[in-house]
This record gives sequence, structure tokens and C-alpha cells, in this order.
Amino acid sequence: MSQIAKEHKILFSRPHALADNIFHYCPGCTHGIVHRLVAEVLDDLGIEGITIGVCPVGCSVLAYNYFNCDMAQAAHGRAPAVATGLKRAHPESVVFTYQGDGDLASIGMAETIHAALRGEKITVIFINNAIYGMTGGQMAPTSLPGQVTQTSPYGRDVAVAGYPVKVCELLSSIEGVALAERVTVDTPRHVNQAKKAIRQGFQYQIEGLGYSIIEVISTCSTNWGMTPQDAFEWMRQNMLPYYPLGVYKDVKAAPAAATSLGSEQGEA
Repeated sequence: MSQIAKEHKILFSRPHALADNIFHYCPGCTHGIVHRLVAEVLDDLGIEGITIGVCPVGCSVLAYNYFNCDMAQAAHGRAPAVATGLKRAHPESVVFTYQGDGDLASIGMAETIHAALRGEKITVIFINNAIYGMTGGQMAPTSLPGQVTQTSPYGRDVAVAGYPVKVCELLSSIEGVALAERVTVDTPRHVNQAKKAIRQGFQYQIEGLGYSIIEVISTCSTNWGMTPQDAFEWMRQNMLPYYPLGVYKDVKAAPAAATSLGSEQGEA
């Protein structure tokens, strides 16, 4: 081996748990970032071989193509039920769901609440981009007041459609929840914080502490009708004030209000 080769080492590479496939997601979509973070955590914890992921209907319906761990498909909104069955049948396995806001907070809300109430030892990765992405941009349970969507062309009217669901705030009141944290992936700092939260969610499951959810505030540049850069800016200006980042519940921490992570506007 030459001296030059000896002096070089790999600093960055594809995680082993992330399959070598091209993502089907739109340009600028944050699903790819979050997929990589989940895969990195599986590698870091050495649990790829005992992990089972559950992907239901939504933009991430094909997530089974992107992870090298075992994967199961669930009907729309039913990922927590499928994950419950898998975890109870194989308690030695690490089980996670990967869900969008239309899936988790609409058709799957009852599944979400009752899995949390039971304290199911699963880890939930929740992508909140405030819109139905796969089906064309309809209003979602998390769409903001006044937000224009395909089914709210004049903006979400809370007098008619009600207010958006704040999932972490809601679940933080449930005893069976071990961790509820809201993050985003718009800057390097936030990406690192998101990975830390995802790792903690998996670690808490390994320790048998209960249900964990990591909510990732995300963008949907296609259905928002924006460039990826503009979508991130819109998210910072509109979503983060309504959905503040932070830890909403942590069974290992003293009770406290959510710790804000900040929007890091303008950070490269």
C-alpha cells in the first residue's frame, strides 16, 4: 500500500442499513435525510439484524426498498397495530414505524393514541409536512390555519375544519410514552439533533422504557408549489412557530416545559 493510501481514510459513506437504491422521492424531499439518519442509528447501535420496520401508505409506502433490515407493510394508519403484533411476537426485536401526518394523525390517530396508552415498546418516526403528499396535496390534520391546499383553496378555516393536531403535545400527556420529541432537518445542526433524538428513541425501546415518537417537521416542495430552498424558508417562518421544536416528554428527565431547539434561520 502506498504512503498516500495509508494517509487516507473513509470519513463519510453510505450506512450499511441503507440499501443502495435510488430514492423515488421528489427533489428536495426530506424523507431521504431522515432515512439516512435512521440507517445510521441502526448501524451505530448494531441492531440492523434484529430490527423490523413498518411502513404504511403514504409517500414512504416504498420505504421497504431503502432499508436493509426486515420490513413489513401496513394498511393506511395501521402501522402501530402491525408494530404491536410484531413486537409482542418477537420481543427481542427492535420495531419501528415510519409514518406521515396523514397516516399517523388522521386515519391512524386511534391506533397512535392506543399504542401510546398501552406503552407499546416501539419507536415511531413521524414525518410532519402539513399536507397529504402522495395523493396530491390535500389538507392534512396538521395543515396550518389559513394554509392553502388542494382541498382548502382559500386557506384552512378552523371554524369549519378545526385546528391542527399537535401530536407531541398530545402524546406527552400519556403515561405510556417514554419519549416525545420534535425535530427538523433543515440545517446541519438540526440534522445532528434529529439523529440524536432518533437514536434515543431506539435506545429507549432497547431498554424497555415504553413508546417513543420522534416528530420531524418536514417540507413538501412539490405540493407546496415551491423550490426546495423556498420550502425550507416557508417551514421556518410558518411551521416552526406553530410546532416548536423540543423535547415534550422524556422519562429520564425531570418534568419541564419543551426545550426549544431554535429554528436556526439562515444557518447554512
